[in-house]
Amino acid sequence: MLAIINRILDWLKSLFWKEEMELTLVGLQYSGKTTFVNIISSGQFCEDMIPTVGFNMRKVVKGNVTIKIWDIGGQPRFRSMWERYCRGVNAIIYMVDAADHEKIEASRNELHNLLDKPQLSGIPVLVLGNKRDLPNALDEKELIEQMNLAAIQDREICCYSVSCKEKDNIGTK
Repeated sequence: MLAIINRILDWLKSLFWKEEMELTLVGLQYSGKTTFVNIISSGQFCEDMIPTVGFNMRKVVKGNVTIKIWDIGGQPRFRSMWERYCRGVNAIIYMVDAADHEKIEASRNELHNLLDKPQLSGIPVLVLGNKRDLPNALDEKELIEQMNLAAIQDREICCYSVSCKEKDNIGTK
């Protein structure tokens, strides 16, 4: 009997309870930001992606949660926009191409420069090391070290290794 009542209460809550989240997705060009948005919104991987010019906004609904995702271009000319789109969001997702060792230093510098902005203080950050399916991709421990994430003390920060192409460690299945 109690189980039925709990199910009815859960159903009633689902009718009235809605959660909305706003996230900003940033990172250097070709790290897989738009691919990530496509994977979590439609489950579709497309090999022929074109770089994001400026920004894209996508709303993704998962159950009672609506996630508004700002996907900001990663080319140098768009990086000045990152701070503006990160203000007031629930979390920042920072995408890193974990297989491109030549860009890790630039990626680390851009992340730390962004998080040094006083207006972004306290906003949680999720660092995703994408392309873990490629040879020589950094794992989570290596990413934490290479991106100097231990130095970030004023907010919650998590780091995961993913593959958008293989839908690995993304939780869409």
